[in-house]
Amino acid sequence: MPSMRFPLLQTVNDPSDLRRLPRSELKTLANELRAFVIHSVAKTGGHLSSNLGTVELTVALHYVFNTPHDRLVWDVGHQTYPHKILTGRRERMDSLRQLGGLSGFPQRGESAYDTFGTAHSSTSISAALGMALAAQQKGEDRRAVAIIGDGAMTAGMAFEALNNAGVADTNLLVILNDNDMSISPPVGALNRYLAQLMSGQFYAAAKNVGKTVLKNAPPLLELAKRLEQQAKGMVVPATLFEKFGFNYIGPIDGHDLDSLIPTLENIKGLKGPQFLHVVTKKGYGYKLAEADPVAYHGPSKFDPAIGLIKPVTPPQQTFTQVFGEWLCDMAVHDSRLVGITPAMREGSGMVEFHRRFPTRYYDVGIAEQHAVTFAAGMACEGLKPVVAIYSTFLQRGYDQLIHDVALQNLPVVFALDRAGLVGADGATHAGAYDIPFVRCIPNMSMACPADERECRQLLSTAFSQNQPVAVRYPRGAGAGVAPLPGLEALPFGKGEVRRMRQGGADAAPGTPRIAILAFGTLLYPALQAAQALDATVVNMRWVKPLDVELLLAVAADHDALVTLEEGALMGGAGSAVLEALSAAGVLRPVLTLGLPDAFIEHGDPATLLALQGLDAAGIERSVRTRFPSPPLP
Repeated sequence: MPSMRFPLLQTVNDPSDLRRLPRSELKTLANELRAFVIHSVAKTGGHLSSNLGTVELTVALHYVFNTPHDRLVWDVGHQTYPHKILTGRRERMDSLRQLGGLSGFPQRGESAYDTFGTAHSSTSISAALGMALAAQQKGEDRRAVAIIGDGAMTAGMAFEALNNAGVADTNLLVILNDNDMSISPPVGALNRYLAQLMSGQFYAAAKNVGKTVLKNAPPLLELAKRLEQQAKGMVVPATLFEKFGFNYIGPIDGHDLDSLIPTLENIKGLKGPQFLHVVTKKGYGYKLAEADPVAYHGPSKFDPAIGLIKPVTPPQQTFTQVFGEWLCDMAVHDSRLVGITPAMREGSGMVEFHRRFPTRYYDVGIAEQHAVTFAAGMACEGLKPVVAIYSTFLQRGYDQLIHDVALQNLPVVFALDRAGLVGADGATHAGAYDIPFVRCIPNMSMACPADERECRQLLSTAFSQNQPVAVRYPRGAGAGVAPLPGLEALPFGKGEVRRMRQGGADAAPGTPRIAILAFGTLLYPALQAAQALDATVVNMRWVKPLDVELLLAVAADHDALVTLEEGALMGGAGSAVLEALSAAGVLRPVLTLGLPDAFIEHGDPATLLALQGLDAAGIERSVRTRFPSPPLP
């Protein structure tokens, strides 16, 4: 990016450079920083709206606080692109979310300024409180600041931390970046709190008396109106947060540096827990993002002068879209169906369901634990809840999955989107662990559709059960197998043989007879590899219950087995196969292929799979290495 377009920003290589600038130049810097964010994200894709809303706040924080000695903890971490740019990573922004490049979230190993990894939400207050008390324990004079926003205050963990922090007697600053948005539109009582209080009878009566008294003095009436607007923000939220033991300040304009900087400088000198309420606008400064902050939350590459354009040729249908269509069709068929999401309406494909069935749609906010138990409560009363949740986010509701759903054997369907590797979002969002953590729970079942058609069919199978069932599917499109119309289900717990080895006469004597057992979408690279290997391929479909009858039949006719899954190997589908063979007393060599015991970083999904040996070439290579054929005579 040419430096002449950003002359002032080009001089800021770390926050110490920023702090040497005169206050009069900071607005210019903020304007250049915002333009840089827009042009940078347009080239790489990534989170845009949330980052445009934090430009001035980022400038002010690094200007006032002595970072990285003073700790900044951003929450949710997708609002930290301005922070990355100002902390020495400007020239690497073209590598954002790409293999070997910058992470799209704060990452401790990437920079000393990234004090805590915050790719999931609502953790900042807990982490910053820990840092503040650690500094107090060590006798260090430093400030800890939690910047929480983009809907993260709807999660219970944030309030657990507030409850603890208010009595901790330490120098903690919590900044609420209030943009009235998460990823989907805001929900919940917290967002209605101020409006409800301001519409109460006592307030309305007092307001009417004031109007009567001042109606003959228009200038005073106008002044009263302005004071009323200030009072709405300054008095009512203070009641809430001061009950937690914080000194409440605000709200202030989060895009006004002349307000932000003096306020932060004043707070920096205060002792004890402080709470600053900052109001920002998601997408601020880029009209297209301001008008549609949801669409510009995480866009792919685009032309900033034109904005997002719908493709001329419709893209291949994604698994998420398959789920969304199935959900609407099943809702027509069965009035007991209700759809639940923790603040991921768009990401989970529920926009159309919300439009068509608004009374059966529940967005509970960023509250995964609550979402799972809420679904359990509905199931107790005879409804059939479908919880649409990313695999990585179900981890946050694991205790509830065990105790509130599985233990009571309630018929809740979990549609696990983003299973396996997710590409640009990296290790924090990878759905690598759902197979191990679901299959070990009694009463739980799990299906792994191989393509779009099976996804729809297995969702129907799951919905028809009188027990909890998870259906896991990846981000993006699959093999392009068009779903069947209707709500046809596949047999529960049954797989199928998709390819039988040929065993031609030209095979060398002693060539091992190989069977590949594929779980999920890796069926298709397995079929490619099997052509070269002359191997049998089995589409297992179900991790639990495992089709043991099919497994033992295949084992009887083959010398060796290969299991294949896009999930963690430890405790995964391969482990399930080994356990079943052991229980049956069947001895066969088994090669398990899947994700290793390591966090896999961001990058192109196909490239990441190839690096793990989970493409067709990698599968063939691994099989030949483990089960070599004898040399030809």
